[in-house]
Amino acid sequence: MVLLEFSMSPLGKGESVGRYVARSLDIIDKSGVAYRLNPMGTVLEGEWNDVFQVVRKCYERMKKDCNRISCTIKVDYRKGHKGRLDSKVASVEKRLKRKMNS
Repeated sequence: MVLLEFSMSPLGKGESVGRYVARSLDIIDKSGVAYRLNPMGTVLEGEWNDVFQVVRKCYERMKKDCNRISCTIKVDYRKGHKGRLDSKVASVEKRLKRKMNS
């Protein structure tokens, strides 16, 4: 399974790009891939092809009306492990014996 964190935004569209990000989140939410939104990007969890297909769909939608796009992608593959969106945070909380902001 893969955890993929990405951030994608258009350049040259002003300071606030929330409407473009919202379109990507609509694609992500409808994809069926497990995800977590955070203030600086989104983390997807699934098989390699599935998570990259979601990123590709976000890119394809954004390029329709954006001439320049910035995208950062970070990937963590771990064979045989599922549910890491929650378990990685739970592991830290267990060690600290308290809940973290998430």
